[in-house]
Amino acid sequence: MFEVVLVNPEIPQNTGNIARTVLSQKCRLHLVKPYGFKLDTAAVKRAGVDYWKFVEITEWESADDFFSANDTSKMHFFSQKGEKRYDHICYKNGDFLVFGCESAGLGDEILGRYKDQTCCLPMLDSRVRSLNLASAATAVIFEAMKQLDFRV
Repeated sequence: MFEVVLVNPEIPQNTGNIARTVLSQKCRLHLVKPYGFKLDTAAVKRAGVDYWKFVEITEWESADDFFSANDTSKMHFFSQKGEKRYDHICYKNGDFLVFGCESAGLGDEILGRYKDQTCCLPMLDSRVRSLNLASAATAVIFEAMKQLDFRV
């Protein structure tokens, strides 16, 4: 089972869509505050449809709380600033897949601290500034699950 982490998510529809993907692959979802919305917002639940109540969610008051309580050696961070491709990582059951917020990604402090664990999803056209958070998270989750032959 993978631990999918959203640090300061801002768009409720992305969080809802990621929650649906997380549930479909039997992962857990960690949400790190502050959020750009209220978790009970209709948009979050609408994007997660009727699955929301089944998603295993852990909320964290801050990034410091999250990082101090979990094994950072099992974490993979995703950013356009990463040098390794997301599909060149050897994922293991129990790994954390960490994503930043939609507008700014993971902060420079986190990226600096975990530079060697930061990966990117390649974009071939430089006119594209970034990928949608839900799309990026889904691509990574499915690559990780593929490596485990979709077994948990």
